[in-house]
Amino acid sequence: MRARSGAYTALAVVAWIFAACILVQVFLAGMGVFDGPERFEAHRNFGYTFGWLTLVMVVIAAVGRLGRVLIGLSLLALVQFFLQSIFILFRESQPAIAALHPVNGFLITILAIVLARDAWLARRASAIDAARPVSGDAAPLEPKV
Repeated sequence: MRARSGAYTALAVVAWIFAACILVQVFLAGMGVFDGPERFEAHRNFGYTFGWLTLVMVVIAAVGRLGRVLIGLSLLALVQFFLQSIFILFRESQPAIAALHPVNGFLITILAIVLARDAWLARRASAIDAARPVSGDAAPLEPKV
């Protein structure tokens, strides 16, 4: 059980780092809007830099056997992050589709926070379960006379 608790901890930490990177990403997008369009290059490059964290989350959840929910949420983060690059490709031909880029970014932020929180709570529950004696392991209670 100790290894699984470590996997829960690792997933929570990576998900929180991912969420923090998203905040930096929003700041960089704001720089592109308010300081000049050339600043969007930093936004784009940073997105490609921290995007690999989604794959790390999937690997931790799958290898750690952290359950369908956490594996599924990790996969969803990976897919949503991939879609971020796809939405931008439509900025000239289909601006309404490209406008899903910030909406999806907001949803990714919520997903990262939920994933981090759920992994942390599952870690705590796993630690409590590991400390609990398995029935038959504990000595039977003697009745007080």
